[in-house]
Amino acid sequence: MRTPSSARITTAAVAAAFSLFLLIVCAGSQPSASPAGGSSSGVAVTAADRTEALHIFKTRCAVCHGQEGRGNGPASVALNPKPQDYHNEAWQKATSDATIEKAIVEGGTAVGKSAAMAPNPDLKHKPGVVVALKDIIRKLGQEGSGE
Repeated sequence: MRTPSSARITTAAVAAAFSLFLLIVCAGSQPSASPAGGSSSGVAVTAADRTEALHIFKTRCAVCHGQEGRGNGPASVALNPKPQDYHNEAWQKATSDATIEKAIVEGGTAVGKSAAMAPNPDLKHKPGVVVALKDIIRKLGQEGSGE
């Protein structure tokens, strides 16, 4: 029979393991390139950047944000607050490109958001991929809320 303290330890261990999983999985999210091949920040985005960003979105970002960017990925069930729904028009209007790009590279806490949004330091020296990930997020916002 478990004692109350062993149950707390087990719960804490599960929570810590899940947090580590999220950090590993989400630690490489990026935006997609703009249709014109560049960005408002002046960063040139190549086809390779777009391809890498799409792969990162599907394998890292979608775990929490969902494949369609609605904040309903498989890991979102255990998160509070819930991941951002990129189809939210108000959020899209209120959030700058620079904020999105900073959150991708430095994580949620760097922009005053949840620590569950893990940083992606591997993208710090890949500005084209970061801009491409931001562009993916912006494109999802243009698709509307679907409600």
